Amino acid sequence: MKKTLLALTAASMALPASLALPTAPAEARHHATRYYTASNGVRYWRGSDGRYHCRRSNGTVGLIIGAAGGALVGRAVDTHGSRTTGTVIGAAAGALLGRSVARNHVRCR
Repeated sequence: MKKTLLALTAASMALPASLALPTAPAEARHHATRYYTASNGVRYWRGSDGRYHCRRSNGTVGLIIGAAGGALVGRAVDTHGSRTTGTVIGAAAGALLGRSVARNHVRCR
């Protein structure tokens, strides 16, 4: 009986707390947003303020893959000594190149 009473008390305290959680603003809910696709493949939508917004990659995946590939190429090219310099320079160049390829230079306005 004691456990049942304790469970009911805990449930009655949790219910009002769950109802008091704030809801997301209308701009954060994208399920009702209608997306359009431009001729270059970029998806965009019109916000409640009347402005157009678009969603595009920030280039993180390209940055990581480019850095890994660049480090391997830099290590293969630098054959003298510890090869650390070639690896670091190759990773930096590969990261910049990979990020720019992933972002695809798309401008959304």
